Amino acid sequence: MAAIHIEPPPVHDRTPEPSTPLPPLPPQSDGEASAIAIARRNFSETVGEALRTFGRLVDMAWETLRGIVTDMLALRFPGREMLRQAWYLVTVTTIPAILMAVPFGVVVSVQIGNLIHQLGADSLVGAAGGLGVIQQAAPIATGLLLGGAGASAIAADLGARTIRDEIDALRTMGINPVNRLVAPRVVAMLMIAPLLNVLIIFVGIVSGYAIAIGPQHVTPGSYWATFGSFAVVTDVWISLAKAMLFGFIVVIVACQRGLEAKGGPRGVADGVNAAVVLSVAAVIVVNLVITQVVTMFLPVRVA
Repeated sequence: MAAIHIEPPPVHDRTPEPSTPLPPLPPQSDGEASAIAIARRNFSETVGEALRTFGRLVDMAWETLRGIVTDMLALRFPGREMLRQAWYLVTVTTIPAILMAVPFGVVVSVQIGNLIHQLGADSLVGAAGGLGVIQQAAPIATGLLLGGAGASAIAADLGARTIRDEIDALRTMGINPVNRLVAPRVVAMLMIAPLLNVLIIFVGIVSGYAIAIGPQHVTPGSYWATFGSFAVVTDVWISLAKAMLFGFIVVIVACQRGLEAKGGPRGVADGVNAAVVLSVAAVIVVNLVITQVVTMFLPVRVA
């Protein structure tokens, strides 16, 4: 019998093949590296300057409040300057407030009225219009007016005094410019802001009422009944508090931008522009925060 020869199975090499190396990243050119470095440096400088400006703003606010209290207790508060600033704010904001309140009331009544009409609840136009004007439209319009007319006037006045070295002259004579110039403007703003807010509330509600009983055919009784059921006294107090807070923010920003103006008339113009932009942006952001907090703790309810 012939012998059977069986060949052993082939032995495969288990050694893993070397992986193909990844191609190296293209070297970064000098132009790209310098652009990234410049962008990073500009961003860090912008953030740092913003934080320093905010710190100076808070410091001025604290110094102003402390100066108001101490000067009133010592009976040396500049009341005449405060009355002059208050009257100036009244003259530059009253007519624009009326002109802004009418569109606010009409727009709220028309937009909400059309939606409510599709739901068959026309009598709720008074509630929606009242809440919209009292809680949102009036304080926002007050802040925007004070941030536009008031902030520009205050920043221009103090900026012109700064570039004429009047502020340095006051410091040389031992007079604190914050107590002498900033404090009366803050008190005047805190006096005018709630009055302006009440005026806008009145005009906005009257204009919304005229649209509701006219084109939208809502009966006057149902309008005022639902208005009184949903809008409570707390809403008015919150609106007044928001208006005063917005006025305080506006006047502090305007005073800080005016006192830090430099570079001649161009610096004054830049300070006025920065005061208006920062105050309006701050009013919008703070209103958003306050609205969220009020909605969480004081939700809308039927009186």
